[in-house]
Amino acid sequence: MLPKPHRLCTTQEFSRVYQGGRKAAAPHLFLRVLPLDASPNLGQQGGHLPCCRVGFVVSQKVSKRAVIRNQIKRRLRAAMATLIKDLPSHLWIVVNVRPGADQCNYDQFLRELKQLLIQLEVIHGHP
Repeated sequence: MLPKPHRLCTTQEFSRVYQGGRKAAAPHLFLRVLPLDASPNLGQQGGHLPCCRVGFVVSQKVSKRAVIRNQIKRRLRAAMATLIKDLPSHLWIVVNVRPGADQCNYDQFLRELKQLLIQLEVIHGHP
């Protein structure tokens, strides 16, 4: 899965990405990307180089059942874990899930994530 150093955790981190991030949308996902170059001292704790960090938001509009929302987050974390090696280390990413995503499987999430990252010019390749 996605290691803890690669996860966004605090409300302040999510807010910074919402305020200054570039955005792109797909049928089931909405992605925001904030390069740390645009915001000095973000993610630099104790002199360590920042690593790419990702946060996931699955609201009750997607499903009222917590079990379903958690399944979606697990699938997204697994999909992002396969893509994280191709991402630059200076990014913070927030993935919002749109209603209807409860019908998606791992492959659909992986395809949409890759498409959005290419669209935002974070990674290069074919969608």
